[in-house]
Order: sequence, then C-alpha cells, then structure tokens
Amino acid sequence: MSRTTAPAPVEHKDDGATLSHGLKQRHLSMIALGGVIGAGLFVGSGAGIAAAGPSIVLAYAISGLLVMLVMRMLGEMSAANPASGSFSVHAERAIGPWAGFTAGWAFWFLLCVAVGLEGIGAAKIMTGWFPGTSEWLWVALFMLVFCVTNLAAVKNFGEFEFWFAALKVGAIVLFLGIGVLAIVGVLPGSDAPGTTNLTGEGGFLPNGSEGLIVGLLASVFAYGGLETVTIAAAESEHPVQGVAKAVRTAMWRIAVFYIGSMAVIVTLVPWGDQAVVEKGPYVATLDHLGIPAAGQIMNVVVLVALLSAMNANIYGASRMATSLVARGQGPKALGQTFGGVPRFAVLVSSLFGFACVLLSYWRPNDIFIWLLNTIGAIILVVWFFIAVSQLLLRRRTEREAPEKLVVKMWAFPVLTWVALAGMAAIFFLMAREEGTRVQLYWTGGLTVLLAAIGFVRQKAAARSAG
Repeated sequence: MSRTTAPAPVEHKDDGATLSHGLKQRHLSMIALGGVIGAGLFVGSGAGIAAAGPSIVLAYAISGLLVMLVMRMLGEMSAANPASGSFSVHAERAIGPWAGFTAGWAFWFLLCVAVGLEGIGAAKIMTGWFPGTSEWLWVALFMLVFCVTNLAAVKNFGEFEFWFAALKVGAIVLFLGIGVLAIVGVLPGSDAPGTTNLTGEGGFLPNGSEGLIVGLLASVFAYGGLETVTIAAAESEHPVQGVAKAVRTAMWRIAVFYIGSMAVIVTLVPWGDQAVVEKGPYVATLDHLGIPAAGQIMNVVVLVALLSAMNANIYGASRMATSLVARGQGPKALGQTFGGVPRFAVLVSSLFGFACVLLSYWRPNDIFIWLLNTIGAIILVVWFFIAVSQLLLRRRTEREAPEKLVVKMWAFPVLTWVALAGMAAIFFLMAREEGTRVQLYWTGGLTVLLAAIGFVRQKAAARSAG
C-alpha cells in the first residue's frame, strides 16, 4: 500500500508567506465556479431590478464586461507570480509598498465587515425557521464553525467551499433550466410570456437612464468576491494552471450565471412586482411559476450562499493579513503560521467580523452605518489598483520573463485603459447619486488614510535601510 505524505509548507517568493499547498485542483475549480455565485446575486439583485426594470440585464452586462477585464488582468499577474497576497503583492511590485499596504488592508477591512453582514443575513433565515431564537447566537455558531474550519488545514476550507459551490451551481443551473422551459412555454401549467414583461409597464427602460444607473451601481457590487480564487490559488497544487483555467472560464460563468439569471427573471416576472424586492427575485420567479415550496427552497440556497461567503471571506482575510505581515506591512504576531495555517490571523479576522455583528445591535444608527458606508466602494478601489498594477507590470514581465505570461490581457494596453475609464465612470456616477455619494466619500477617506500610513511607513523603511 502506497503512503502519501502531506505537502510541505512552501514559501512564496513574492510575499514570503509560508503556507501549505493543501488545496486540490478540484477545490480550486469549484471555488472559481461557485465564487461567481455570491450572496449579492441572490440577496441584492432585487433592488437593482426595482430601479432599472428590464434594463437590469443591460446593467449586469456592462458591469460584467468590466469584471471580465479586471479578472483577466488579475489572472495575468497571478499566473505570472502566484502569491497569497494576490493584488496587494502585485500593487507593491508595480507601484510601491504604500500601494500594497493600502490595497491589502482595505480589502482585509472589507472582508471582515462582509463576514459580519453575511452572518447577520444567515441568522435572519435561521430565526425565520426557528422563531424565538436569537440572531446573534446563530451568528456566533456560524463564526465558531468557520473559524475552527479555517484554523485547521486549508483542505478543510477547500472541502467546505467545494460542496457549498456544488450546491450553488446546481441550484442556479436548475433555476435557469426551469426558467428557460417556462419562457418557451414547455413548462406544465405556464404560458410563454413572450416580450410582454420586457416591453410593457414602461418599456425596457421604465425609469430612464437614472434607473439604469442605479441598477448598474447595484450590479457592480454584486460581483465582489471573485478575487478570492487568486488568493486560494497560491495554496493549490498547481497555482499557475489553476489561475489560468479560472480566468479563462470567467467570461462564460459571468454571462450564464449573472446575466442569464437577470434575463430569465425579468422575462418571466413583471419588474414592478413588489415580491421581487420583498421575497427576492429568485423566490418571486419560482412563486410566479407555481413551484411548490419555492420560498423555502431558495432560502436554503441563499443560506448556503451566505455561509459560503462567510467561509471564503474569513479565509481570504486571514491570507491577506498573513501576506501583508510577511512583507513587513503589519504586526508580526498576525503573520504567525502553525502547520502552514495562519491561525492568529484567522482568529483576529473572525473576531473583527463578530464585533461588526455586535455593533449592528449596540450602535445600529451610527458606528454600524459608518462601517457599511466605508466598505461601499472598496471593491472599486481594489480594481483600480489591479488595473494600474497590470499596466505597469505587463511591460516589465515582457522584458524580464516573457515565459511567465501564461495568461495575457486582451488587446493590451487598450482594454486596460478602457477598464480604468469604466471605473472612473462608476466613481463619477456614485458621486452623482445621493444614495451612493456618502459611501464614496467614506471609502475615499479610508483609502487616503491607509495610503498616508503606507507612504509614511515606506519612507521610514527607506531611511532605516539607507
């Protein structure tokens, strides 16, 4: 009988973090596939549909194109230099230590707050099933489970995400299949709706360009979380091949799961139906088709999506913190690894997330609202750093190590500049809309603060080295 040994911890030369390569290729493939199907798609898309109407399909298509470009750029850099710090490492190499510090800690803050928000969402579903129980106790239970999972070997995280992703993918594929059958009139008990819901009740753009803009902004933030696959790739058996495969299949995954879902929903259900917002667009669609127990079925799927996001965000936050510390960008204690696992970083990230949950009960009208506003545009800041880093690193890599360009950005540098212009346009639109303006300001304030701290640290390090 052959005996297999656990892979030894491997030190990534780009961030110095000593982590194990415990993720198998099947883990990474499913993380990439299921990572596209986030809680934002199931939970947050209803508000976008209510604002944009049928044009939400166009909104998701526009934002989806931007995300495809961002993922292609990130994939190019991550395949050339796999690192657990992902875009933070690339920003440091391309722009300077201050940029890596800013992008990394901003993303860590985003993930930790998101862990708390996802815990609250999951707890609301559980208290609906078990009336009289306390939300914070459910959150504590979920935190404990995923904290323990991430404190053990990384393969535990991989196994959880593998099965979470399989359930999400199965659910969304089944939903799309039922939806297409209903649209063509094959589903028993349903008539083909034709274009009635797409052109009636105000037409394709019922609220004009302003409604489309609100829908576009809502859709952009539903894509957050796709970056986790490039963080996880650094702990996989074949990092370069894993990233390359994930990035190359990103286009069809976004097109099918996001844009396809929105097209099915607005074709089958009148966009003005209040159930789209109150119950969620997926439940509303299944209810509209008369699918038995639709609400409870989708609640299970949404719960899985929220728990998956919690698990992935604890993992991503701990790895980002470990990478930052390994590069001298944070407190040393946070970067200690035990058996290839950054256990202290996992604990701190989990506790920070749970603290956000407690603040939602203790200080819901000030501190918690501030947290929500602060993370509002962080994902756009991260995408900006990704685009600028790729713009600078591509030419450097072509000169120094062209063989590393396993994945290449399309039509470089034209599409990189197109992506940057798209981000600038979204920042401008956020500044115009009253509902998102405050988020832009608070996120901007956090980014400037982190950049200032990072720049001071960089200058201090340069003086001490000189």
